[in-house]
Amino acid sequence: MSADRFAGCDGEIETLRQAIKGCRLCRDAPAKGEGDRLPHEPRPVAVLSTTARVLIAGQAPGLRVHESGLPFNDASGNRLRDWMAVSREEFYDPGRFAIVPMGFCFPGYDDKGGDLPPRKECAPLWRARTLAAMPQIELILAVGGYAHAWHLGSRRKKGMTETVMNWREYFFVNQGPRVLVLPHPSWRNTGWLRKNPWFEADVLPVLRQNVDSLIRGTNFG
Repeated sequence: MSADRFAGCDGEIETLRQAIKGCRLCRDAPAKGEGDRLPHEPRPVAVLSTTARVLIAGQAPGLRVHESGLPFNDASGNRLRDWMAVSREEFYDPGRFAIVPMGFCFPGYDDKGGDLPPRKECAPLWRARTLAAMPQIELILAVGGYAHAWHLGSRRKKGMTETVMNWREYFFVNQGPRVLVLPHPSWRNTGWLRKNPWFEADVLPVLRQNVDSLIRGTNFG
């Protein structure tokens, strides 16, 4: 299975897909100058769709995703799929989910072996165009702090915990797609999940009900 699969390939989406696939901006024109070039060959990973009603807005691919070309093809993806109560087959069906991270390419590792933040070149160039090409999106799952910052702007709280704790402020808004803020499903947040049981009790039922309604047509009244 490949992330290049598309649900519907109208001209605009296909043109955009090819442009993203060929992007080398972080290697050839890095935002911070020559010393900040992406140190490896870029491999943009994103799934666009003309029919999906749910958009997963993550951070940036990890090394395993970079190697496979398949978004969330790792333990974080397993946890995210469990949060949503969807199968792997459903998750990778572009008729059900669009997957557009803040950065399309694996950014590399920092000095401590952790993933670097999403590249600064990517979102300003691609994000508005990508979202405009998918006007059918009804729910945006903003996964992690970088997605929170982009999709909430000045409405974001000071930290991730406070932002997710106040999810209702962003979700129950009658303008544009609903935005549901989530922590990143990385193993690094396992301790956070244990300390914040309200997330599983309060947020996950809402997440599962809305995803179920949008990808399976279930009506919860």
